[in-house]
Amino acid sequence: MNMKVGVLSDGDDLSSEVSEDFGHAPYFLIVDYDTLDYEVVENEFMDAEGAGMKVANAIVGIGVDAVITGGIGSHGYDILTKAGIKVSFDEEGTVEECMNAFKRRVERDRKFA
Repeated sequence: MNMKVGVLSDGDDLSSEVSEDFGHAPYFLIVDYDTLDYEVVENEFMDAEGAGMKVANAIVGIGVDAVITGGIGSHGYDILTKAGIKVSFDEEGTVEECMNAFKRRVERDRKFA
């Protein structure tokens, strides 16, 4: 499955914790669904007013298929979902743990599609 997943993260690698705050996460990792290869993007909006909406628009511009985050506000959520991006929130753990859990859910859901 050729899918890119944006993971909001407190650090710049797979062992980093998924950020609890979507707009103010220091990084977002663009992770390949199949290989877990990733690209690091520094969040230039983390200290900006309206950070959640700015981050959501930046992620839409990158072109991911899904987003994993701890918490997200309604404005950021709406921007992502209107762009057709699946949002998985209330996630806890490392980027790698959350990616593996997300993959399990996607594979489970595909069985019933």
